[in-house]
Amino acid sequence: MDQTAFWVIGFIILFVLGSIFGLKVSPREKALGMMRDKARKIGLHPRLLPAPDWTHIPRASEQRASMVAYYSILVPDGRLPLMRARVVDGQLQLVTGNQKFNALPIAFKGIYAIDMQANCVGLYWDESADFAGEQLEQMKTTLHSLAQQAN
Repeated sequence: MDQTAFWVIGFIILFVLGSIFGLKVSPREKALGMMRDKARKIGLHPRLLPAPDWTHIPRASEQRASMVAYYSILVPDGRLPLMRARVVDGQLQLVTGNQKFNALPIAFKGIYAIDMQANCVGLYWDESADFAGEQLEQMKTTLHSLAQQAN
C-alpha cells in the first residue's frame, strides 16, 4: 500500500470516530431530561411551548417566538376561570383575571408567568434556573393552591 491509502484510511477512521463522539448527549440535555422525568413522576406535565406574547419573554427572532418550558397540573373536575399573570420582582402582576391574584408572592427561581384556564394551571419558567429539580414539589403545591383559591 502506498502512503495515500494510509491517509484515506486515517481520514475514514477519524470521520467515524467523530460521528460516534458527536452522538454523545450533552450534560445539560441529560440533566433537563432527568428533571422532566422527575416532574412527570410527581404529577407535573412538562412541555416546551412557543412563548405567548403576554408573557413578554424575549423572542428568538422577529418572526419566531422563543420556546419556553411550561409545567402544568390538570384539575380533573375543575372549572377554573381564565387567569394570566407575569411574575415581576417575585410577585404576580395580573394580565387577565381575578384581582385577588394580583401581587401574590411567588418564591421560585426562573418563573416568567403563570396561567390558569378551564381545568389546567401552569407556569412558564426557565428550566436552567434549577437543573436538579429542587423546586418541583413546591411548584406542584403552589399550582394546586392557586386552583383551590380560584374556586
